Amino acid sequence: MPRKAKITKRTVDATHPGAVEKRVWDTELKGFVLRVFPNGRKSYGVKYRIGSRQRWMTIGDHGSPWTAEEARDRAKEVLRTAEDGDDPQGIKEERRKAVTVDDLIELYLVEGRAAKPSKKESSWAYDASCLRRHVSPLIGKQPAAELVRSDIERVQADVKAGKTARQFKTKKRGVARIAGGPVIAGGVVRSLSAMMSWAEREGVIRSNPCKGVKTVRPPKRERYLNGEEMRRLFQAADELVEENEIVPAFAAAIRLLALTGARRAEILELRWSEVDLDRARIVLPRERSKTGEKIIPLTTIACDLIRAQPKSKDFVFPGRGGRGPLIGVSHRWATVRARAKLPGLRMHDLRHSFASFAVANGASLFLVGKALGHTQATTTERYAHLADDPVRAVSEAVAQQILGNENTRT
Repeated sequence: MPRKAKITKRTVDATHPGAVEKRVWDTELKGFVLRVFPNGRKSYGVKYRIGSRQRWMTIGDHGSPWTAEEARDRAKEVLRTAEDGDDPQGIKEERRKAVTVDDLIELYLVEGRAAKPSKKESSWAYDASCLRRHVSPLIGKQPAAELVRSDIERVQADVKAGKTARQFKTKKRGVARIAGGPVIAGGVVRSLSAMMSWAEREGVIRSNPCKGVKTVRPPKRERYLNGEEMRRLFQAADELVEENEIVPAFAAAIRLLALTGARRAEILELRWSEVDLDRARIVLPRERSKTGEKIIPLTTIACDLIRAQPKSKDFVFPGRGGRGPLIGVSHRWATVRARAKLPGLRMHDLRHSFASFAVANGASLFLVGKALGHTQATTTERYAHLADDPVRAVSEAVAQQILGNENTRT
């Protein structure tokens, strides 16, 4: 049976999910209700009348952004609108139909930030790129509320096939290239799903059409440099500095990436305020690391490398002129790897190589995970096969000794 109580935060917290949906009707505001579903979801709604018709309107889920008091205020607005003869749910549905995917993209990129205060700026930039460059050209003019799962699956297939790939001029001599393919396609769907989840919570759409879509997951590309290849890479960078093809800061950044196993942005955008040479470490704030606040230990060689950098105002590895971080990194990296005769090498492979050197030198997966800043052991398990090499070397030595002893006896 439905129960009645004044809906407050205490009431919401005290109402636990059961086998069936529970409803708590407010004792002070007629029609205002809290719904608690078996999966734990808690939602606010309001029931009202338009003439002889009874209507229902969902306000939103408890927590983000709706509190009990905010939901109560919204319910009052709905009831006042109904008393004036207008249908709030009908108005909401008409507005919903009018919102295109392009409208929703811009709304999400501005207003969605309030619901995700800990989301990094780089993640918002990635979402913006996926949504504006891939989703908008394909379904931007469609009403967001009318999208279904097959629409999302078609978007993914089109991006994978390269239908959104193009290039255009950005400056007098600049060219921006937008690529497609399976890696981008999966990311596009994940960004689109995040936007649609927010839109669902805000009542812009009824449900997230991305639910149930199987995202493209290309095989992981992991490359490990050996010592000779790493030396070749460093030498190529030094030669290009001498030829004025790349700035010294970029060559130094490549070395620090290899020495720390840090992620690309963690080093390329490193600020002096994040460096603690007295304690031989880098301290990254929450918004600068994929896994939250992070400490990167520095070896003596890494500390010396950082000390050798000219002091700029903000960045340890600034671009030309000393202002801002390095730009045009992808183009310059392609130049370095071509000189080093390491085609297809990614900067992220330096992180994998750091792990491979550590494992080859006998470090446990636990310590490797700590050095890389992994928060879950399963993330480090991808390097488990690398431990076979030192183990195999021990086995070979034992085998040789056994065989040697056996030969001696015969």
